[in-house]
Amino acid sequence: MKIGDVVECTITGIQPYGLFARFGKDLTGLIHVSEVQSGYTKNMEEMFSIGDKVTAKVIDIDGYSKKVSLSIRALETTTKKVVNKRKRYFSNKYKQIGFQSVGDSMDRWIREALENLAGENKHAED
Repeated sequence: MKIGDVVECTITGIQPYGLFARFGKDLTGLIHVSEVQSGYTKNMEEMFSIGDKVTAKVIDIDGYSKKVSLSIRALETTTKKVVNKRKRYFSNKYKQIGFQSVGDSMDRWIREALENLAGENKHAED
């Protein structure tokens, strides 16, 4: 077995972070949740059951611990297009307001600050 081999696996365990799979004579590997499919994988227990047969590609072999990383996603011929459902705005696009430069706002800020100080001084004298 080497990196790049395609193997037939049997799912032996399902965890939130991935699938454990047995292949070959007595080899086991992990299919990480990010390697299950392109895009977001919400719940693997809805997609897979223990005992399911899957085809996966060997993407890494740790020589020290002998752990094997597998990928189903690497065998996909087409990838899912991720669609952003909602565009987010930092300002109200209908009011045509948004960010202004400091130079454009400075005069207004100074005027408002002086008015606030004058109001505070008036209350202090009363």
